[in-house]
Amino acid sequence: MFSLKGKIAVITGAGSGIGRAIAVVLAEQGAVVHILEVDEKAANETLKTVIENGGKGYFHWCDVSNQSAVVEIFNRIDRVDILINNAGVAHIGTAESTSEADFDRIYRINIKGVYNCLHACIPLMKKHGGGRILNMASIAASLGISDRFAYSMSKAAVLNMTLTVAKDFINDNITCNSISPARVHTPFVDGFIAKNFPDNQEEMFEKLSKTQPIGRMAKPEEIAALAVYLCSDEAQFITGTDYPIDGGFIKLNS
Repeated sequence: MFSLKGKIAVITGAGSGIGRAIAVVLAEQGAVVHILEVDEKAANETLKTVIENGGKGYFHWCDVSNQSAVVEIFNRIDRVDILINNAGVAHIGTAESTSEADFDRIYRINIKGVYNCLHACIPLMKKHGGGRILNMASIAASLGISDRFAYSMSKAAVLNMTLTVAKDFINDNITCNSISPARVHTPFVDGFIAKNFPDNQEEMFEKLSKTQPIGRMAKPEEIAALAVYLCSDEAQFITGTDYPIDGGFIKLNS
């Protein structure tokens, strides 16, 4: 079950965290992975892990906010069976404190970047008989979270793009779903804690972990396991659906 042998997968932002975990596990299941990333060193580390685990992959330097560059890369790859729109940046701030520059940056990467990849990929999927699209949303798309104004806006857009793409291309054998994680233990979290709470890092890590009712953060590999299923043939009857993977955060905190 869940074999991806012979599939061609594109994963954006796969240099670390969730994107890296997804790239590694998709390759382990047989997919040839194409990593689109601006951090060349991080991408090559992911690629090294993919190859060491017996997988096959390629790295393409790509700023997903640049449509012409995105289209050129996708056309060069040509056939894409799986698209994982994972690239994104975080931001802390309210509508009052968020600067125009920060708002625009969130828009360019988290929203326009997803659109650019959809715009470039869907014609190729139609050309080759269909495919699986998986967008990385967030629990922030579905409920209010303090100090996450621009980030929440961007993830709500990703969630709605998921729904409209699923409806628009349902007759082209293209499915489109999204995953909405709660807090995941990634290098970003460690860096955030080290920068903002240098004197009590362990205490803050524990506090952030317990914001999930289950009592801990998710592991990137747990998000990747759900991604594998949604990209597999076993999930071909699923489209237009968002999957919270949140340790009970949405339902048990409402």
